[in-house]
Amino acid sequence: MTGHPANGLDDVVHQRVRLGILTIAHEARQVEFGFLRANLELTAGNLSQHLTVLESAGLITIEKGYAGKRARTWITLTKAGRLALREEITQLKLLINQIESADRPRNGAVAPD
Repeated sequence: MTGHPANGLDDVVHQRVRLGILTIAHEARQVEFGFLRANLELTAGNLSQHLTVLESAGLITIEKGYAGKRARTWITLTKAGRLALREEITQLKLLINQIESADRPRNGAVAPD
């Protein structure tokens, strides 16, 4: 990688809500739409828009079905989604390391405030 670590951030993944969706989906085999909506404090319409972006990018799959008589929507992270999330976290760690390195005094110098 060359350049600044921020250049490696993926705009599709990095957006706050989408990063939250991918992170929650990574923690479970499948996650239900209502769970995401409640935990990310979103409206159904807003969540649907973000899910559409992630599905179009191939990062999640969306499955509609029923639990009893109630319609349900389940979200699953794809292999590409897991890879994209892992790469995003790697870039964020590089960015954090660069910031922390810049904050450390060098050769007895005082770190700027």
